Amino acid sequence: MTDELPPHMPERAVTVETFVELERGQWVVDIVVIFPDGAVRRRVNTFRTEARARIAASWIKRAAQRDVEGPLHG
Repeated sequence: MTDELPPHMPERAVTVETFVELERGQWVVDIVVIFPDGAVRRRVNTFRTEARARIAASWIKRAAQRDVEGPLHG
């Protein structure tokens, strides 16, 4: 396996973070991917309860961290 990135991935991410916030009566989960030259924030989903949003945020973050720390970085 080579260390080259696919063409749709110009740079490797440095880290990821998820955020849970109350917005218009529902709990939203956003993911932020940090790159060496900036960051990208995307809405993942909305949930009716904070507990479900926090569970989802945890799963999403763990999955994204596997991609960041995966074979291209190790």
